[in-house]
Amino acid sequence: MTSSIEKQVSELRKLPASALRSRYRELFGEESRSSNRSFLFRKVAWRLQVLEEGDLSERALRRAAEIANDADLRVQPPRKFLKSSATTSGRDPRLPPSGTMLRRMFRGTVVEVKVLDNGFEYNGRTYRSLSAIASEVAGTRWNGFLFFGCGNGERDDA
Repeated sequence: MTSSIEKQVSELRKLPASALRSRYRELFGEESRSSNRSFLFRKVAWRLQVLEEGDLSERALRRAAEIANDADLRVQPPRKFLKSSATTSGRDPRLPPSGTMLRRMFRGTVVEVKVLDNGFEYNGRTYRSLSAIASEVAGTRWNGFLFFGCGNGERDDA
């Protein structure tokens, strides 16, 4: 980079996002769709360098186009990405099947919870979440999956 560009870039670093948007408009002839300061800074700095030193060579531009044409680009995300198992089955995948009894020793007493289709049963009452039961038992907020050792979490006996 020449000293002229280095000086301009150092001045850009001091500008707020609004000033960078104005500079973007001057250099590109259109409004930026982004208000992100670091994005605007990089785009404006790149454009200043291109105007001073020139863009990529024709050979480099052709090669980039060839690479882009040969690339096997995914047009749509995989279905599994869009629909996790929790949304397809309606249940959190960390939960055991309905009817399973979850047991945990906590401060000398055994805590037993039955997994239902739509919630959990503890001491004759139905709860919507394991966290609600864990918080009631412990007297403080707990992650239910951690408390009962479901999923990847490790249980911390108190």
